[in-house]
Amino acid sequence: MRFGTFVPQGWKGDLDGIPTASQWERILAYASSIEQLGYDSMWVYDHFHTHPVVKRESTFEAWSLMAALAATTRRARIGQMCTCALYRPPSLLAKMAASVDVISGGRLDVGIGAGWSRGEFEAYGYGFPPAKDRLEMLEESVQILLAMWSEDEAHFAGRHFQVRGAINRPKPLQLPHPPLWIAGGGEKRTLRIVAKYGDFANFTDGLANFRRKSQLLADHCESLGRPFDDVGRTAHLMAVIGRDTADLKLKIEIAAQRRSCSPEDFKAEHLAVTIDQAVDEMGRFVDEGCVEMIVYFYDMGAGDSLELFASEVISQIR
Repeated sequence: MRFGTFVPQGWKGDLDGIPTASQWERILAYASSIEQLGYDSMWVYDHFHTHPVVKRESTFEAWSLMAALAATTRRARIGQMCTCALYRPPSLLAKMAASVDVISGGRLDVGIGAGWSRGEFEAYGYGFPPAKDRLEMLEESVQILLAMWSEDEAHFAGRHFQVRGAINRPKPLQLPHPPLWIAGGGEKRTLRIVAKYGDFANFTDGLANFRRKSQLLADHCESLGRPFDDVGRTAHLMAVIGRDTADLKLKIEIAAQRRSCSPEDFKAEHLAVTIDQAVDEMGRFVDEGCVEMIVYFYDMGAGDSLELFASEVISQIR
């Protein structure tokens, strides 16, 4: 199993109180640590303001940050968890992704989903279309991305988006195109889009949900005539890792403060475990067929879950 983690971007409050002029230095230092510690990939979120409490604090725009990371890192893959299909025209997104893939030397993963944050949509003037429309826009966006990454001139006529002879140069370095991660667990429509177009699926909410969504994805693949193993299944967890129970208790308190919840609520909603428990949990995901685990560490900058997970958990799983 491969492992990825996030740089501090601001969405979860991990840049709160840090002077703006120092924030990029913090992001870059963290990205360097991620590569040095042996993580396979580094990730950002595609959101515009802080969460769960909206504050007047920095949240770096995802694709601007992608381009910067592409130019300043050398080994780890870079990706978004995940690009909202409605925030940028798909033709523009295809151009942006191709450029970032070239800048990175062919290390880009493209995550995409239909979006969910009504407050964010409305704050930035996007409205908030019904789920049916958002999913239609996601599927049309995916088709345009694939066409513009592979065809000399892309043509597509959908209900929401159209391109007529769109030229996308430079083409991505990766062939046939950058891996496409389609996120979301909608059982009837989203997972069918994953089964039809995705290179990777990404699931949240723990092992039981991973198992259930995997079976539903397998059913969609069968109905479409696509081999189930063609779609890599990945998981996204939010966590803190403790050296022992005392260390874990302290990290949960730090994480709960950042999450704006009680320690008890944090433990109920997130992975909060010691090293041995983390090894056991990751092993269970391996047994279920998970090929990559993407972890956000809530004690980012205040604790050492990043280093501890790399040295004590990843080493044992591998």
